[in-house]
Amino acid sequence: MHESEIVHILPEVPAMGAARIHKDETMEKEQNYYAAPQAAVADVGGLSTDDLEARKASRGQRLGAALLDGVIIGVGGVLAGVGGAAASKGDGGMVAIAIGLLIILGVFIVNCVLLHQNAQTIGKKVLGIKIVRSNGDRIGLGRIIGMRILPIGLLGAIPYVGGLISLADSLTIFGAERRCLHDMIADTIVITD
Repeated sequence: MHESEIVHILPEVPAMGAARIHKDETMEKEQNYYAAPQAAVADVGGLSTDDLEARKASRGQRLGAALLDGVIIGVGGVLAGVGGAAASKGDGGMVAIAIGLLIILGVFIVNCVLLHQNAQTIGKKVLGIKIVRSNGDRIGLGRIIGMRILPIGLLGAIPYVGGLISLADSLTIFGAERRCLHDMIADTIVITD
């Protein structure tokens, strides 16, 4: 290509780069090797509102997951309690206390890992449900602990009114949105996985 064949250079177009038009009306596209790659990518965002509404976990699934999580923690608590009672009578029991506390610690660690990876506890994983933001985006462990667990846990510890707050947290699931108070605080919903 000779310089005499080039009529003019078009200004750079962001999607195409610079182009040269020759006397014979052909256009040659120049490639900018330093530009960011251009590619059409399909939207990979969250779920639509209709999809989220259709995938919301039932009240029974949520209750079942909470009960299953409670039973697992309860086993560790019972072992620790029985061991403590035996230890107070002088019958040993330290092994039962240790096993009970190890079960509780182990379940806590497993639940934290599952919550971080999949937004699920053991009970939620067994029943095939998980926690997401109300727009369908993934929720992080910090938000789960800081916005779902701590506020209701701390408010529930207040003498006299704490029990009412815990009851209100549970009863709000019977609303049209099927969300508990802790879901509303953290802007989350529970959906089927």
